[in-house]
Amino acid sequence: MSKEISYASGTSDKPLLGDTIGNKFDEIASKYPKREAIVSIHQNIRFTYDELAKEVNTLAKALISSGFKKGERVGIWSSNNVEWLLTQYAAAKVGVILVTINPAYRSHELDYVLGQSGCKGLILQNQFKTSDYESMISEICPEINEVNPGELKSNKFENLTTIISMTSSKVKGIYDWKEFLNLSKNIDDKELEIRQDDLDVDDAINIQYTSGTTGFPKGATLSHHNILNNGYFTGATMNFTEKDRLVVPVPLYHCFGMVLANLACLTHGACVIYPSEGFEPDLALKAVEDENATALHGVPTMFIAELALSNFKEYNLSSLRTGLMAGSPCPIETMKQVIELMHMTEVEIAYGMTETSPVSFQTKVDSPMEKRVGTVGSVHPHVQVKIIDPDSGKICAVGEAGELCTRGYSVMLGYWENPEGTESAIDSKGWMHTGDTAVMDEDGYVNIVGRIKDMIVRGGENVYPVEIEDFLMAHKDIEAVQVTGVPDPKYGEEIIAWISLKEGKNLSEDDIKEFCKGKVAHYKVPRYIRFGDDFPMTVTGKVQKYKMRETSIKELGLKEQETA
Repeated sequence: MSKEISYASGTSDKPLLGDTIGNKFDEIASKYPKREAIVSIHQNIRFTYDELAKEVNTLAKALISSGFKKGERVGIWSSNNVEWLLTQYAAAKVGVILVTINPAYRSHELDYVLGQSGCKGLILQNQFKTSDYESMISEICPEINEVNPGELKSNKFENLTTIISMTSSKVKGIYDWKEFLNLSKNIDDKELEIRQDDLDVDDAINIQYTSGTTGFPKGATLSHHNILNNGYFTGATMNFTEKDRLVVPVPLYHCFGMVLANLACLTHGACVIYPSEGFEPDLALKAVEDENATALHGVPTMFIAELALSNFKEYNLSSLRTGLMAGSPCPIETMKQVIELMHMTEVEIAYGMTETSPVSFQTKVDSPMEKRVGTVGSVHPHVQVKIIDPDSGKICAVGEAGELCTRGYSVMLGYWENPEGTESAIDSKGWMHTGDTAVMDEDGYVNIVGRIKDMIVRGGENVYPVEIEDFLMAHKDIEAVQVTGVPDPKYGEEIIAWISLKEGKNLSEDDIKEFCKGKVAHYKVPRYIRFGDDFPMTVTGKVQKYKMRETSIKELGLKEQETA
């Protein structure tokens, strides 16, 4: 008798959507014209679907008027706001590929993303927290100070012609938002309609950069079909309808925000609510109360911060029903508290990766409680998954740990301009190899038990050690660096760098952190620094990062977190 194997295929009575994002947007706006579509509390802006459609079409026409062609790329570099949402839908309507850029990126990282994606345009906010975006774009593209808007000829970025501020700008070569929108007057409705009709569901429409094992981020290229369907089925699994109102404290640049929030709401006619530019726990809960929200998203770190507020009990959260906890492993106790104390009786866990649009697994409201809080759920509709022995490639028996692979509509088109990276991630049979170690039980529920790769997940942000190691190796006094993750009760994981200094050199922890400051995103700066040259090695000279982790946990007095 053969053993039951770790394979599952997601069934559904709902077919995959065959629409482009623009066509689905028009359908929903026509179906629910007077329902609220977007509330941006910090901007004091509210749009119904009818009003949102007018704004989106205006921006879409401006993009056509300014010369953006189908398949060209426009970057968006901003925290959460209405302009972000408008850009997402307007770009989709005209077939311009949206390159989402992490607001925490600094000039070094922006330089790479603009060049690698070949962006023709960049839409940015002027400033957010300590990030002066205009200053950074001026630093890497000084010609912007000497030309008129839309006429940039950069020595470094051959495709880049157009930079647009979401508000107004003092930089000569950057469009003010209203000035750019005025270009829409040159394009009529028919021209936009023709452009939109020319698009195909399998066209690339989004590039999401993920930290790469080679030291540079890779651009996961996603189609209309990828992300529209993933948003739709994520919302459907949560039983979303046009009556739902979702508070979104997660960043829009990530799939969690733009797919599992924006597109999940759009495809069901629901309302998306931005409580603040960046995450503020009190503002998230205030938004739930003031807007009678039925749903709240967040990575575990966010829910932990909300529950820890000294005045938590003062917020009326009784309108809440559901939401997603995703982005990193979910502490079981946190999940229980969210259900009990935040009235989120139907809260769900989702698991996936940017390269799979992102969700492959999701818990369901009718799942047994132990499965809801102790696993990442069962396979998503229309998705296939298997767990394999990473050495032999054979499918594991139920209960055996192996590498999780996924196949189906959600798998990315590939890494942008990186065929080697694509080939290493997606095999000849179409399976995306996640690099995560997982176990499937007899009911098809899955636990993520570790990572084959060395990726660190800090507060929902994916960090690859090689990227930090390569950066730190640029310091003239450093001989060798190895980076790994250690458990952290707040962020799930924190980063520790083991550093060997050159002979006769002396650096402190503060010296290392100062070297990182302003040059790499804040979440990539190591929390812990350990000096020495005693890296644990195999007999063939390979560093054993699992032993580094074990030693670090012991030396720092840390303990592993119990997670789902």
